[in-house]
Formats: sequence, structure tokens, C-alpha cells
Amino acid sequence: MHVALVGTPNSGKTSLFNALTGSRQKVANYPGVTVERKEGAFVTPQGRQVSVVDLPGTYSLRGRSPDEEITRDFVLGRATGEVLPDLVLCVADSTNLRLTIRLLLELKNTGRPLALVLNMFDIAKRRGVTVDVPRLSEALGVPVVTSIAVRKGGTTDLLRLTDELLAPSPAPDRQNTWRPLTVSELRATQREADRIIASAVTLPERPDTWTARIDAVVLHPVGGLLILLLILFVMFQAVFAWAQPLMELLSSGFDTAGQFVHDKLPAGLLQSFLQNGVISGVGSVIVFLPQIIIIFLFILLLEDFGYMARAAFLMDRIMGGAGLHGRAFIPLLSSFACAIPGIMATRVIDNRRDRLTTILIAPLMTCSARIPVYTLIISAFIPPTQVWGFVNLQGLVMFGLYAAGIISALLMSFLIKFFMMRDYQPAPFMLELPDYKMPRLRSIAIGIYTRAKMFLQRAGTTIFAMMVLIWFLASFPQPPEGATEPAINYSLAAMIGQAIAPLLKPIGFNWQIAVALVPGMAAREVAVAALGTVYAIEGGKEAAEQIGQVLASKWSLATALALLAWYIFAPQCASTLAVIRRETGSWRWMGVTFAYMLALAYAASFATYHIAVALGAG
Repeated sequence: MHVALVGTPNSGKTSLFNALTGSRQKVANYPGVTVERKEGAFVTPQGRQVSVVDLPGTYSLRGRSPDEEITRDFVLGRATGEVLPDLVLCVADSTNLRLTIRLLLELKNTGRPLALVLNMFDIAKRRGVTVDVPRLSEALGVPVVTSIAVRKGGTTDLLRLTDELLAPSPAPDRQNTWRPLTVSELRATQREADRIIASAVTLPERPDTWTARIDAVVLHPVGGLLILLLILFVMFQAVFAWAQPLMELLSSGFDTAGQFVHDKLPAGLLQSFLQNGVISGVGSVIVFLPQIIIIFLFILLLEDFGYMARAAFLMDRIMGGAGLHGRAFIPLLSSFACAIPGIMATRVIDNRRDRLTTILIAPLMTCSARIPVYTLIISAFIPPTQVWGFVNLQGLVMFGLYAAGIISALLMSFLIKFFMMRDYQPAPFMLELPDYKMPRLRSIAIGIYTRAKMFLQRAGTTIFAMMVLIWFLASFPQPPEGATEPAINYSLAAMIGQAIAPLLKPIGFNWQIAVALVPGMAAREVAVAALGTVYAIEGGKEAAEQIGQVLASKWSLATALALLAWYIFAPQCASTLAVIRRETGSWRWMGVTFAYMLALAYAASFATYHIAVALGAG
């Protein structure tokens, strides 16, 4: 049996999905599009196997944005390759029913079996909101059930109702009378929703003021921005301070594994492949997993707490001045984890030109794939000293790199608006601010587990494949007899790197960096693994274990700073470029993105390198 979860953003739909499915879920894309979909399974009390899809949050079925189109087409059975749902569960925040009831009235006209799930019912009670469930069900003409998705046993009534609605002989479907509503019909539907709510819901005489009290501080035009900057600053400090012990543990584990292979296997190609290609290459990326988990932890906590929408509200004026819509903030913030879901998240933006601008600048956000590169270079060249007595200098540099990405994105947006969209004025930004909620450990844990699993799968597939290729190029052909230089100097990798090196010499890059940048097109973090493999083969066992020290001895500070500048802008992720092509439906915009980012990367590296050399860092 197939069930679809539909609801407005911030209705607790994802928490309900996690409560129903637990770990029995998978993340993929909808057929033919790059919108992420979550699908899972659960078993009802009567033993029915149920497949459930968590549809994108939406306020309407009018299809004004791609997310609305996905939800509408799935419910109506128009989605390519999808099964028509046997039951649609409309999930509502019990403390704020107004927009969800209007959505449910639209869903009734689709003719699908339908039920309303009043989620977060415990919070509504605590705030003095009283819902007459039988009267609400009668007024709506659909079954209504309460739910507390974050508590054990909070979905018992929902599972029981699901069994009843998915019984072998269900009631005949209502006639499908759905059609897009006009503006006047939408207003009439909202008035009907308000009438139903007034008849079945009683609000407290003295509403809860905690949300208003907190918002008075965090939404202050000046103080709110300072709080947002402080949160981001703490996050980047934590990337270094909190992750270091776990990173050292992982690093020592891979060093031990490499030493074991070195001691147990005779010198030769097999030993080199396992130690330098697999362990040194893939291990040099996996060691950064703790830092990536910390980034995701902060993002998930802020989302669950309800702060993300406030951050979007705070940034609206700044982003509006740069030609961006306020809704662009959340896709851009998502791009700090990975540009791919960030670009996909632009589907919540109604206007195509706003969406296109956001897509073009999303790759400038410092994604988690850059963290291994940044950390390796910062750790090798920036001392771990304290600035002003309490700020870690390495964390401060990392914060500066993130800030450079944000500033460059705003500048690019302004230029796009100035040169390409002069006649365009962004639509007014309207945003519903959800109530604050305490983040739930289980939901956070599932989110981190899913993302860590995806990172490790990438390390075991794309990165591993690239490392095999790099090891092969760096190991063959073998040096001739009597060769006096390191073996890698005679390899295919050296030939390729030295062929590209003249193009990169003006920005201070050597042929080893050139070799690392080529496979880095598959995924940015591959560059770290490639450097590890190249220098390990060149320098032997010690280089494999201490890649950071090797870089510090081989490169000048000017070269290291130029490479950091390169990675702020470089379009080195084939997957991101492919998603841009699919989201825009055009090779043109993918080419524009690649070209402008490559030009920015080269120019920034050139300027950084020569300024650093002039200051004596060459």
C-alpha cells in the first residue's frame, strides 16, 4: 500500500516521517527531476506493509513553484513512474492550522482518500489551544487524528486509522474535481478554512509569548545580525576545536593500517596500491568526516529549533540589495553542506529569474567538500595559536574563507542583476515564522546518520575510483634502470601535470597541484586524496603519514594561500554542474557557471599569489 505525506513547511512532516519509518528509509530523486525525495516503509498494527513518501512542503497545489508541481502531480497520479497513492495524509501543525486547512480543502478535490493528522498536539495543549477533533472532522468531511511524532507511541492512533483507511474494501474515492484555483477562489477557500477553524478550535485568551520574546531579540535589525554572525562564527570554530580529537584518532588508525600493509607485504605494486592508493588516498578524505558531521549538526539543530526562517528574514534586506529574493537564503545555507541539495532547494522560489540567480551563485557557498582541502592547507601553514586570547587562528581563517564565499556570492548576484536583469524587481518576501521547538535527538541522529552514510558511500565509490586512477597514473610507467629521480617523475601523472603546469605557473601552482586538480573535477575532496597519493609515492612511507608536513616543506606560503583562493571559486564538482544543467534545462547556464567561476578562481589565485610574494611569503 502507498501513502503520501503532504503538508505546509514547518508542520513537522519530516519528524512524522522519521517516527513512522525509523531507519527504514532511503533518499533518492523523483523520476526525471533532481528534487530530493524521501521514501520509507512501516508496518501497521494489522500487519500491512506500507510504503510512504514524504512530499515537498507546499502551501497550495497551484503549481507556481517546482516543489508545488511535484506534490500536485504525485497526488494526482501525473508523476512519471510513480504509483497513485492509496491514502494522502495531510500533516498540520496543531498550533497553526490556518494554511494547512486551506491546503486540505484543495486536496479534497483531488478525489484521493484523505485524512488530517494534527501533529505537535501536545504543544498545542500546553499553549492552551483546544481542538474539538470530532467537530473538526465533521466540518471537513475527512477523518482527523492527533499525533505527537517526537514521542514514543505518539503515532499509535495514526497507525490504527491508517489500517482502517487502507482496509481491503475502502470507501469509493471521491470524484476528482480538482483544478487550479483562481485568486478569488483561493481567497474564498481561505475564508472557508477560517470559518471551520473558528467552529472547532479555541485559542487561549493569553497566548504564549515566549516566541515573541525571543523574536524581539533575534529579529532585531542590528542585534539579530550580530547573533547570526556569532552563530556562524561558533560553528566554524567548532569545526576545528571539537573535531580535532576524532580526526587524530581516525588519522592514527589509517596510519596504523598503512604501516601494517607496509610491514606485511613485500615491496612492490600491490603494497604501493594498498598503502598509497587505497589507505593514504581514501583515508585522507574520510579523516575529515568529524568536521562534516559538525557542520551538519549545526544546520540540523538550527532547522529543528526554528531559527532558519528567522535567519532568512534577517538576511532579506541584505540579499534584496544584491538582487536576491529572501527565500534564496535557505537554499544558499543548504549549499554550505553541499551545493547539489542547495540548488535543488531553489525550487521553493516561485519566480524563475530569482531561482536562476540563486542557482548561479549557490556553488560559491563553501560546501563540505571544500573542508578537507581547507583543513589540510590551514593545518599545514597556519599555526594553531590564539588570537585576542580566546579565538583559534585556524578557525578564524576558516571563517574568513566562508565569509569570502558569501561576499563573492552577493557581489555576483548584484552583477547578474545589473547586467542581465536590470528591468526586474524581486517580488515581496512573505514568510511564515514557525514557533520555536526544542530539537529532538532522534530526528537529529537520523539526519546526521543519513548524511554521514552518503559521504562514506561517496568515499567508497567516486573517491575510491579516482584514487585507483591516480595511483595508476602515478605508478606507470615504471622508472628506467639507473634512474636517479623519484619514480613518480617518470609516470603518466607527471607527464600530464607538467603539460598543464605552464597554465598554472602564473598563480604559483606546481605540477603536483595540476595533477590533483584534474580528478578533483569529479569531487572537490578528491584533490586532497590525489595530493596524498602523489606525494606518498614520491616521498615514501613518511610522506603517506604526514602529508601536511610534506606540503609545508614543498610549497611556499604564497602557493598555499593561492590554492585556498582557488577553492573559494573553482567549479570543481561535475555533479554540481550536471544538476545546474538539469535544473535550468540548459547547457548554456551550466557553461556560464563553469566559465565565470573558473575565471574568478584564476584571477583570485593570481592576485593572492603575487600579493603574498610581494609581502615576502613566496
